[in-house]
Amino acid sequence: MSELLNLVGLSTGIVLYAMLLAMVIRAGRTPGGPGRVDLLLIATAVLGLLWNLCALPAYELPKLGIEGPFTFLIAAGFSALGFLPAVVVQSVLRGEADRVAGKSKRAVAIVAYSVSGIAAALHVFAAWRGAPVPSSIAMRLLTYAFVVLVVPLAAVTRGQPGARRALWAAALSIFAVSALHLSQLHQGDASWPVELLGHHASVPLALAILYQDFPFALADIFLKRALTLLVLVTAALVSVTFLHASSAGTPLGSPREVGSLVLLWVGTALLYPRLRDAIAWFVDTIVLNRPDYDQLRAAIGLAAQRHDDVAPLLDEACGQLAPALSARIVAWHEAAVARPAFGPAAAVVEIPVTEPPSYVLEVAGLLGGRRLLSDDHAALDAIASMLGRRIDAIRLTHERFERELREQEVAKLATEAELRALRSQINPHFLFNALTTIGYLIQSAPPRALDTLMRLTSLLRGVLRSEGEFTTLERELEVIESYLDIERARFDERLSVRIDVPPKLKPIRIPPLLLQPVVENAVKHGIAPLRRGGEVRVSARLEDRESDATLVLVVSDSGVGASEATLRRGRADGVGLANIERRLAGHYGSAASLSLVSAPGRGTTVEIRLPAELNPLADLAARNVS
Repeated sequence: MSELLNLVGLSTGIVLYAMLLAMVIRAGRTPGGPGRVDLLLIATAVLGLLWNLCALPAYELPKLGIEGPFTFLIAAGFSALGFLPAVVVQSVLRGEADRVAGKSKRAVAIVAYSVSGIAAALHVFAAWRGAPVPSSIAMRLLTYAFVVLVVPLAAVTRGQPGARRALWAAALSIFAVSALHLSQLHQGDASWPVELLGHHASVPLALAILYQDFPFALADIFLKRALTLLVLVTAALVSVTFLHASSAGTPLGSPREVGSLVLLWVGTALLYPRLRDAIAWFVDTIVLNRPDYDQLRAAIGLAAQRHDDVAPLLDEACGQLAPALSARIVAWHEAAVARPAFGPAAAVVEIPVTEPPSYVLEVAGLLGGRRLLSDDHAALDAIASMLGRRIDAIRLTHERFERELREQEVAKLATEAELRALRSQINPHFLFNALTTIGYLIQSAPPRALDTLMRLTSLLRGVLRSEGEFTTLERELEVIESYLDIERARFDERLSVRIDVPPKLKPIRIPPLLLQPVVENAVKHGIAPLRRGGEVRVSARLEDRESDATLVLVVSDSGVGASEATLRRGRADGVGLANIERRLAGHYGSAASLSLVSAPGRGTTVEIRLPAELNPLADLAARNVS
């Protein structure tokens, strides 16, 4: 069993270190990578590969009947194995500048490499003299020296996190036990756990180096693949061990045992996807403490829904991405704009949008040897796509809002055009009759003619004056009084007028020329046809509700009245009332209304209801007075 374990273990070690060497070289050539090959990691991969390549033929080929002069090959392999703990010590001691700084640290590193060099020289000297290799003196030197070096190494690295210190201390301890075992030159029969610990202690050393200085540059992919490979090999060995134990020590040759072994291997292969996912979770969450990209996407998506502008949206997304990616800078800019000068970018991700301008996310200044790998880029692409969809939604909302504003502006212009049209619709008959009345009064009563002319001037000024969208009820009543004074001069005693509007309602804002067309209709169609004349009444009241107040304006006359059919024809052919209804709908929607009630011989009543709004200046003045 121990021989099988050695064969599988050394073969696995060759695969692992060859994979590590290839990944080190590839990492130095990858865009966004360091741009150079790290010599310390190259030394780790080469030393580990050399040890396994030398140990495999030296220990296993003679057992297969292949004899050969493997003495110097064994010496080279053990020399390489002896330098691995020195590389671990250097990786522990060196700082962010990739060099060992400080006299005490340099002294520890020099002692470590000196011990490894002396041990290598003893191995070569033993091979040259024909003595047993490895040299037991060299292996004991390595054991005792690196056990002692743990103490000063811990003293000069007091600021390191506890997890890292525990890892390299455990790796050096395992190596010390391994060196002590190998110094016995396989005297006696060793159990398979001892063989495992003795021949494969280089793997913990390599993992310690990776975790110490290269957690993101290489350990991500290497650890996942290496651990998966080791677990698969272990599962296969456990299967063989189980069958070997159940067969009472006889060789595995019966059909039942071979079939069981095949079934166990097939089961192991079927478990591979779940095994790979479990190891990926372990490396990402426990070893590297990488962010949960699903949670990160959810957090950025939730924050994106709170923004209605593109710039704050992208600023917050960059703020959440920077700590998650261990980056000094995560910035955005328009694709057509030159990128800011903040150093070489580790990743450039375009945010997909349907219409220009488009945007770009850039990641730069990665910390602690961080490198963006495939799942990092996949997460960035997913987040960029999510941001692109939100940007499109924001733009669509803005376009709809701008379209609504344009439609409102068009409706406002149409309302103003209607208002101007109404102001220009001074009844020609009224003007003709007013001028005729003035001409008659010039001959019979010049003072009254002058007064009537002044009233007509005031009316025209009030009608043609531009006050914007609103006037006050008081100003509207002035226009009505000017109009009714002229009509009284024409109708003399046949027309009586009564205006009942409380003073507190006069500052309320209303659309201009809201009552004048109604009063004109009352005089023209209600009072004028009667020989005896009649009365026009204008009143206003305020109805209070829970949420708002409603202004009620009533214009009634005691004239001839009209039937429902006559009213329908008149409203269909007329302009004034329809104009008023359109303007009320434009200003207030369904909150305003106009109703008309009439009966032959009983006169006509027009009621206008609209929300009560005080004139802001009048409201401010009233507050100051109070």
